[in-house]
Parts: sequence; C-alpha cells; structure tokens
Amino acid sequence: MQDVLIPQLFKTEYRKIIAVLCKLFGIVHVEIAEDIANDTFLLATETWGMKGIPQNPKAWLYTVAKNKTKDYFRRNKIFTDKISVEFKFSQIDLEAFDLDLSDKNINDSQLQMLFVICNPLLSKETQIGLALRILCGFGIEEIAEAFLTNKETINKRLYRGKEKLRLENISIEFSNNINQEKRLETVLTTIYLLFNEGYYSSTQNIKLRKELCIEAMRLNYLLLENETTNRPNVSALMSLMCFHSSRFNARTHKNGETILYNEQNKENWNKELIEKGEHYLLFSAKENQITKYHLEAGIAFWHTRITDSKEKWENILQLYNQLLQIEYSPIVAISRTYALSKARSKPLAIKEALKINLNESYLYHSLLAELYKNIDLEKEIQHLEIALKIAKTENEKKMIHLKIKKTIN
Repeated sequence: MQDVLIPQLFKTEYRKIIAVLCKLFGIVHVEIAEDIANDTFLLATETWGMKGIPQNPKAWLYTVAKNKTKDYFRRNKIFTDKISVEFKFSQIDLEAFDLDLSDKNINDSQLQMLFVICNPLLSKETQIGLALRILCGFGIEEIAEAFLTNKETINKRLYRGKEKLRLENISIEFSNNINQEKRLETVLTTIYLLFNEGYYSSTQNIKLRKELCIEAMRLNYLLLENETTNRPNVSALMSLMCFHSSRFNARTHKNGETILYNEQNKENWNKELIEKGEHYLLFSAKENQITKYHLEAGIAFWHTRITDSKEKWENILQLYNQLLQIEYSPIVAISRTYALSKARSKPLAIKEALKINLNESYLYHSLLAELYKNIDLEKEIQHLEIALKIAKTENEKKMIHLKIKKTIN
C-alpha cells in the first residue's frame, strides 16, 4: 500500500509544496525548496514504513513541510544574514509562522511558477523539463524517457535552467502588466509542446505518454481558473487538447504502435472529452481573435466527426489554408495536402505535394505513397521504401514496413 501511495502523493503534492516554497524563498533559492520537499517525502517513506500510513496522509505531509521550513529558518544563519533582506523583513516570528498551503495559495503559486519557468531566456526543452520536474512532480528517469535521452543530460539541462533563472533573479509574481500577453504566449507554447511530447512521442511507454498529456491539460486549466489569464487562446488550446485526447486510446495498439486515423475504432473515442472540446471551442470565440490554437482546434473538431464527407474535408482544408498563412510549418503543409486530396482530388494533391519537396521527411514520403495509392503502384512502393529508410524510430519503421507488406500482397 505504502509503495503505491507515496509515489502517487509525490506526483500530486510535491509540486504544490515546491511551488509554495519557491514563492516564499524566491526562485534564486529553488534548491532550498526542493530540499525541504524531498526531505518531507523521505521522512514519510521512513516513518510510514515503521508506524503505518497516517489517517490523513496529505495533511501529514503538509504539517511536516511546515515544520521543516520552520527548522530551516531556525537553524540556517543565511536566513538572518541574507534571505531576510530579500523578504524585506529582518526577522520572523517562528511561533506565529505558518506555511500557507491553502488551495488558493497553492494554485496562485503554481500559476506564478508556470510564468517563471516559461521564460524566453530558457530553451523550450529546458522549460518543459523544469515544468515536468517542479510543476508536475516527474522523476528524472521519467523526464529522460519522455525526451528519449539519459538522466545525466536531463540533470545538466535542469541545473543550467535553474542557474539561468537564479542569475537573472526572476521575481515570482503575477501582475496585469502590458507584457503579460507576450508571456502568456510563451506559457501556451510550452504547454502545447508538452502536450505534443505526450501525444506524438516515440516512447513505447503509453502510460507516460498519457500522463504528459494530462499534465499539459492540468497546467492549462490553471490558466483558465485565473480571471487574468482566462483568455480565448487559452480556451482554444484546451479545446485542441480535449479533441486530441478524446482519440488517445483509439490511436495506439497495446504494444504502442500507432493506429492510423482511418483505421481507428470510433467507438473508442471519448465522447465526454469531445463535448468538453466543443465547450471550450465555443468559449474561445467570445472575442474577435483567431490564433493557431483556434484553427488547430477547429481542425481537430472536424476530425472528431465520424462522417467522411467532402464538406468535412473542405472545412479542414480551409482551416489549414488559414493556419499556413498565420504560421508556416512543413508538417502543416503535409497535412493540408492530404486534406486537399480528400476534399478535391488525388492528382491535384500530388501536384501540390511535389511543390513542398520535403525529401528528408518520412512523413512526406508516406503522404506521397498514400496519394499514389490506386493510381501508381510502383511510385507508392517507391515512396514507402524511402520513408522506411529515413524513419528514425522503431515504431515508425514498423508502421511503414506493415504498409509495404500490405501493398505488395
């Protein structure tokens, strides 16, 4: 029981304790916050193993975190000499001190930390890594697996990221200033990339992939709960993630291999998430603002429609056209060409695809193979074989190899 409960609580409570402590100490002393949080869970492991699990485990953790914070203040001379200056008071009444772990302060602290971590000074990989570690409670091994790298690389990345924030002395505060919209865009980009790490990840660990998507949605929900960040683009991103997540269980086999959209069992689509996606999409239209998240959510909405009509694909095509005008992306161009083949014709789509000329992309050659299907068997196989050669992951190679086998037979 303890072996299951403590990892679960670490996932849900570690991030809350860290966020509140970082707000208290400042980002320059993030290690102090981590040490106190880690010591709290270490004591839980030792104590619960000998004395059993307390009646209210979460309250027990919060009490220990508060006491350890008091102990730190009591023992550490740094507080008297240095930290107190940063806190703008010279001493603290330890008897009266109480670490504020109320729901409101936890939510406010996590939101403030989200804006601190999603700083343009840091690389996108570092932002995601710090978010997973500090705001999502992921272990170093899990983060390494998500990025398909090793623990040493992740530890170095996180260390450099924290050092950068420390040197810049980024303040942990949240205000309605003119730069907030720009910072919000950075935050949304990080959440979007975090979701994509889970949804399009090459790792075979389906549980981890799903958890990454859930955490991205949870962080986005923090923005929706706060009136100053509850903006149309935030709702649009939540809508997009709901629509995509609704097909999560239908798009992979048990062994992790991808099931293509046309081959998915529509009964396995999550109708509740589709309804939530529709709700957030409708809410995102309350102002005259169209972002890439609005357009991608619109495309994802049409993909949840079971019908395969020309109208559906024409709507998707027009949304892709708008998306390319806002922000060009080779992947979007490939997807737009497939929509063109469904809305208009394959010959027209082949003409457009050849203009894109992304010869180094396995997705590009997979698209051409699909477009040549039932038109030119030789070219279909040729592009599948090229795609197989340049595909990077085993999952991608298995999927293409299966296609070749089916095409030849």
